[in-house]
Amino acid sequence: MRALIGSHDLLFVTLDTLRYDVAVACLEQGRTPALAAVLPGGVWQRRHTPASFTYAAHHAFFAGFLPTPVTPGPHQRMFAARFGGSESSGPDTFVFDAADLPSGLAAAGYHTVCLGGVGFFNPATPLGRVLPGLFAESHWSPEFGVTAPDCLGAQLDCLEKIIIDGPLFTFINVAALHQPNRHYVAGAPEDTIETHAAALEYVDGHLDRLFSLVTRRGRPCQVIICSDHGTLYGEDGHVGHRVAHETVWTVPYADFILDPR
Repeated sequence: MRALIGSHDLLFVTLDTLRYDVAVACLEQGRTPALAAVLPGGVWQRRHTPASFTYAAHHAFFAGFLPTPVTPGPHQRMFAARFGGSESSGPDTFVFDAADLPSGLAAAGYHTVCLGGVGFFNPATPLGRVLPGLFAESHWSPEFGVTAPDCLGAQLDCLEKIIIDGPLFTFINVAALHQPNRHYVAGAPEDTIETHAAALEYVDGHLDRLFSLVTRRGRPCQVIICSDHGTLYGEDGHVGHRVAHETVWTVPYADFILDPR
């Protein structure tokens, strides 16, 4: 990552609440062709998230603690806030002298943009302004949120209007996978694994447009795409997340570079 700073734009997408098992099953069943075309080796990496819900996970992400490979480490991180005793920073790590990644990238000349999705990015409350407040520019509307069937489409309409010269860091939190997601299956009375998978199909259908938007400026783009945590639909009696359950901790992850289109 260190060698790419300045020459590459950056796109960080969190598919909020996406379960690893659902992501893998949809990929194997051919239901996510846009992801199949860009995932290195055509597969998701299996990783562990640093937290069991959105707010905590994103604080860790923006400090440089992305989901961790499940194999024994230490694993060199892509980026990291500088602090003494770090054992996971290495020669390829972008180390920044700031408390968070957006500030560190801003100091390196990047314009930073947040397109929020779930409620922790809703600026109507002080809590909802914390994560977007890390960015130079942030956007949120109800059309981006968990109850909006075309939430990602609305976010991309917003992104299309952002015209910036110079390096750009775009962060998008996609709300479609989060409950409620029953609206992605006609007539579904409740949220289920099946409606969760249908939500991922909806997202996949918009990814080609997203990738075209972030490469339209003629610059290569480093992409990170992952879930922030999984969620439960009755497993062991649990519904939702913010619990220490393997399905919540295990998430899909990928990073790759898109060339200009």
